Amino acid sequence: MDINSKKEELSNLLKIEEKRKQVLEIQTQMAEPNFWSMLEKARAASQRLADLNKIINDFDQAQSEEDVEKLENETLFSGQHDHGGAVIMFHSGAGGTEAQDWAEMLLKMIIKWAEKKGYRASLVHESKGEEAGIKSATLKIEGHNAFGWLKSESGVHRLVRISPYDADKARHTSFALIDVIPLTEESKNIEINEKELKMDYYRAGGHGGQNVNKVETAVRITHVPTGITVACQNERSQSQNKEQALKILQAKLYKLQLEEDARKRQEFRGEFMSPEWGSQIRSYVLQPYRLVKDHRTDVESSDLDAVLNGDLDKFMIGYLKNIKTEEPKN
Repeated sequence: MDINSKKEELSNLLKIEEKRKQVLEIQTQMAEPNFWSMLEKARAASQRLADLNKIINDFDQAQSEEDVEKLENETLFSGQHDHGGAVIMFHSGAGGTEAQDWAEMLLKMIIKWAEKKGYRASLVHESKGEEAGIKSATLKIEGHNAFGWLKSESGVHRLVRISPYDADKARHTSFALIDVIPLTEESKNIEINEKELKMDYYRAGGHGGQNVNKVETAVRITHVPTGITVACQNERSQSQNKEQALKILQAKLYKLQLEEDARKRQEFRGEFMSPEWGSQIRSYVLQPYRLVKDHRTDVESSDLDAVLNGDLDKFMIGYLKNIKTEEPKN
């Protein structure tokens, strides 16, 4: 198939003409005198316009097989919330320092991946381990298709290595969990009853400005009916941390609602699992050989250093193509 034929096919798959109409609609809205009066909504529309223009420009300028291949990857992001941002939560499994160190390695891996993509990554909360690593952390990533890419990482990740914390140099297996939640406008419609919330305020233990360890600026919110807990410590004031934590709580409750309404939907396959043996989605083996293998797709790489430095697209695309072929046909 020649380039023109492929582009014609992609035009239908990507709904290019529909996107051109959406651009005109947003531009018309932006011309209204009161457009910027609702700042958050205006920013969302402005970002959507930039995302649409990028896809259209990439399509219009595509001239090679490589250009077309990049556009074909765009067709993989067909989930309801794929085009938006994401909240990523990291949890260390059993195993103390080993698992906590592994959870921090995964946090750094995702941050490096986001940087390569040109996404904005913000560390919302971090609970440090006693000796090293993290017990848990919450990361917010904003950018076009961020959730679409990152939903592939939702699940248990397994590490096998010679422990740097073991004097006997024994081989250890560690587990950590990544939970990925879509950041979406719809989540803002989730109503939260303040009477159902338990608020805890404490001193931030990490980076966060001059008030760290002096004033109780960090916030932990527990949604009593569901038991969901969200914490935020990296904003400068208690009110800002509370506002950020409530937004993430809304996102978690929205995801919970979607999972209850449609448990079999592919874009929400990554359910919260116990970080333990047998449930891992991907293994990272440093000894006795070096290999990263995704157990859902059989995609693998022997360049473990590159993977831990954020070279994840191969695994993510493999996952997206896999769930695409599994989608039920109408």
